[in-house]
Amino acid sequence: LAQERPSAGPCSPPSKTSAPTNPLMLRGANGRALARVGAYSVMQHRRALFGAAYKLAKSMMPPISATEKAALESGGVGFERTLFEGGAALSALDKYDPQLSSREQAYMENEVAELCAMLDDHAIAEARDLPEPAWNYLRQRGFFALKIGEEWGGKGFSAYAVSKILRKVQSASPNAGATVAVPNSLGPGELLIAYGTDKQRANYLPRLANGELIPCFALTAPHSGSDAASMHEADGVVRKGADGALEVLASFKKRYITLAPVAGIVGLAFHLRDPDGLLGGVGREGITIALLERNHPGLRIGRRHDPAGNAFMNGTVEGEDVVIPVDALLGGQAQAGNGWLFLMEQLSEGRGISLPAGATGGAAMAAVSVGAYARLRTQFRVPIAEMGGVQEHLARIGGNALVCTAGSDLVAAMVDHHESPSVLSAVLKQQATQRGRQVVTDAMDVMAGAAISRGPNNLLVGGYNMTPIGITVEGANTLTRSLIIFGQGVTRSHPHLYDLMRTLEAGDDAAGFRRELTNMVQHGVSASLASVGRAIGSSVSALSAPAPRTGRGGAGDAATVDPAAVAHYEAQLRRLAATFAATTDLSLSLGGALKREEMVSGRLADALSTLFLGYATLWYCAHPKRAGVGGLGTAMHYSMRSLLAECQQALDGVRTNFPLAPLRPLMALTAARALGATYAPPDDKLIEATASVLTHDTGVWRLFHEDTFFPADERARITMLRDWMPRAVEADALRRVLKREKRQPTAEEAAFLDSVEAARDAIVQVDAFDELGAAAADASHVRPALRPYSPAVDAQAIVQQRAAAAAGA
Repeated sequence: LAQERPSAGPCSPPSKTSAPTNPLMLRGANGRALARVGAYSVMQHRRALFGAAYKLAKSMMPPISATEKAALESGGVGFERTLFEGGAALSALDKYDPQLSSREQAYMENEVAELCAMLDDHAIAEARDLPEPAWNYLRQRGFFALKIGEEWGGKGFSAYAVSKILRKVQSASPNAGATVAVPNSLGPGELLIAYGTDKQRANYLPRLANGELIPCFALTAPHSGSDAASMHEADGVVRKGADGALEVLASFKKRYITLAPVAGIVGLAFHLRDPDGLLGGVGREGITIALLERNHPGLRIGRRHDPAGNAFMNGTVEGEDVVIPVDALLGGQAQAGNGWLFLMEQLSEGRGISLPAGATGGAAMAAVSVGAYARLRTQFRVPIAEMGGVQEHLARIGGNALVCTAGSDLVAAMVDHHESPSVLSAVLKQQATQRGRQVVTDAMDVMAGAAISRGPNNLLVGGYNMTPIGITVEGANTLTRSLIIFGQGVTRSHPHLYDLMRTLEAGDDAAGFRRELTNMVQHGVSASLASVGRAIGSSVSALSAPAPRTGRGGAGDAATVDPAAVAHYEAQLRRLAATFAATTDLSLSLGGALKREEMVSGRLADALSTLFLGYATLWYCAHPKRAGVGGLGTAMHYSMRSLLAECQQALDGVRTNFPLAPLRPLMALTAARALGATYAPPDDKLIEATASVLTHDTGVWRLFHEDTFFPADERARITMLRDWMPRAVEADALRRVLKREKRQPTAEEAAFLDSVEAARDAIVQVDAFDELGAAAADASHVRPALRPYSPAVDAQAIVQQRAAAAAGA
């Protein structure tokens, strides 16, 4: 596949003069003539080879639809490109340093705290709605306009501030968290700012900012879920109205639309058709967005779904033969047909902020509460925090909470740097919600009966019920993992693939194809050599790798982040990134078939995701402002070892299951598994140490307090856990002293121990009710099982039958 030498110049056709039989004896003009003959022949064969390869590649490449092209070209390319190139230095992330402004910090301390204080998620779940004061507060204090600029009456907050706000609200009430998230994720507000006409902005943005209009966005339909671009049940036709003006006659049937039952304005996505050519070149056919207020003639809105028993508003948006004026199209007639591009541009940002923030807030609250509960809860006369099975759950909670926090912070910082990380947004959405699901499952296992008994004192069941929502919305995780992350990632972020695809799409660019194919081959060779070289280097450095700074109990607070450990893990990430890049290049040998090999692309997505999260975790832990956080070094070791093991497992899975079996040995060679050490998951010692930093008053346990709301009422369960866990640690230590010294406690010590025991007793109690459901409102209600009942068979008759049978025997 070598390119022609630039100095070769044009070659003339071969001479008809007979050449000598022994080329080695050629001299003078005859030798030069034969050399020209050979060069021409090689070039002809080379052109023929590339021509055949070009035709083959065009036949293998699946057609790219307009919607696919819009999705591929949406957003920007950032740090993920370095992973496809073979990895970058951690210092490439130094430019990201998210911080709250003084105005944002004040909003967190005042409005956010006040909102959280009025939320009782159990009462919300029972009423299946937020209370009116909470709705009014959300509207009056700008919670639905966090990203609308101040010039329009909104807050104009950074993406990082929005993420922090959503985490805190989520910790107090997952239902309220979902309610606040949607208008600040995918909604008419951001679309209006980016693409609306001046008249549309002036009409809607101030009313969204002051809470007059609650927004929703209608995209999903019964037959257009993950394949939202198909728009099977949303169709509009351009026609002339009675006054001669252009209008659209649309019919649509949308479902799963969050906030639709209470929305004042709907962003409606539909497929626009112009069979009569009335648009006249201004706008075009295709997916289009219309802005309809609640009272728009023919719009049916208000019916509710029941999403896993959660209370947030979710329902349908429907209409038949609804007349939509052309000036109601987002951006006016000129932007007709550009709706899918709008959605892809805006969805990538919201997907990377709102849903990950909810998962991160839930994970932080679980780390704080479950860690404290495990210390206070005793069984067999010891805290369950000392039991190995419980420690496994606790370590996973802490590790995943750290990874989610780091990823959320980094993607928010990227957005605030005016980047549009569409691929990394998909990575974070899928990974954060998936890890959030693991966190809440582990948390439920630790708190057991206290976790499943609903009531005001239950801290977990709301998040547990909400978890499937985040998994399935804004691109279901299965689709996101198997199709979007790697498919869009490799197309946009590979240094040469998209340029190669463009030459194929052009249909007649064989020279460009040869250039880009050569670049890809050179890149593959370079990545493979880098993978082998880094494998050798990382294997040598692993021999002197710093051991995790661990310590049980209070000693765990001394385990701060070790710069040598950060450097060690950075080297391992760079090694795996080179292996990922080489494996990716070999996987592209499948051509268009790779799109259908979803298990392969899913594992490549896992590798890409864990690499990014590994970099994010190191970036977060190595930040100077967290240098003194006790226990963070232990948690970092646990998270990094887990991520490295997950990444290697994904790459191994690609190799052992690759459809083209002859390439598997080459993948093994580029991965240099014979040279490099296997990345093992955390061992028992590290698991125990990581669990310990969550069950003691360490810096990393307090770090998770930032994203957790604590009511001012000291009797509130989460507040009690925060306040009494350190005292329980002190009480446990005192008991050990008393046992060692073989003495009774002093009066003061006894009073302290009694107070801790009283707190333990209060914390393990669960809610109980006289009645549940409709019966609670009916004082005369008698449970059906307690109402008069007449058995079909008399009990005495059964006894007599048994006696008769025994006598006969």
